[in-house]
Amino acid sequence: MERLTPAQKELYDWLVDYIQTSHHAPSIRQMMIAMNLRSPAPIQSRLERLRNKGYIDWTDGKARTMRIVHQPEKGLPILGAIAAEGSVEKFMESAERLDLSDLWAKSEYYVLRVTGDSMIEDFIIEGDLVVMREVSSVDEAQSNDIVAAKVPGQETSLQRFYIKDNKVTLQPANARYKSIEIDANSLELQGVLVGIWRTIENNS
Repeated sequence: MERLTPAQKELYDWLVDYIQTSHHAPSIRQMMIAMNLRSPAPIQSRLERLRNKGYIDWTDGKARTMRIVHQPEKGLPILGAIAAEGSVEKFMESAERLDLSDLWAKSEYYVLRVTGDSMIEDFIIEGDLVVMREVSSVDEAQSNDIVAAKVPGQETSLQRFYIKDNKVTLQPANARYKSIEIDANSLELQGVLVGIWRTIENNS
């Protein structure tokens, strides 16, 4: 498709976001406000060019029938695999994409920042952001899950969870720390790990 000018792309990006969120087309006045314009003429000109380039379309003579023709793909492209030892060729074209938007939209999910090194042998390190699914009882977790749990008299911690005969074992993934055994009824289970987000910065 033909490339957009910066002004056209600004309006197009705003239209995509607005229509995906509101599920209907905006008015010319709303577009003027969003683009910080006082006249409808520049908006109408950009809309015509976006239409001619195949990015949007509408039904002539009917209000608010605008639709996005060229839907931007969600997520990040998955370009191949990588091994920890040696190299792997990157795929130049890929239909697969990593889209996390559904994950972030789930109301029962929340994020914690990891401190300490008690889960280092499970490759969870200080500074990682862990995505948790909120739970309220031990019945919502399974043995071998990684959970956020609070033992009476202690702070909430991230541990491996094991349960048998109403007895819970919380196992850190670091030989320097001891496991905790507790009655299931005395444990406050707050979340189950569903994902890890790590940002790697080059500070050199």
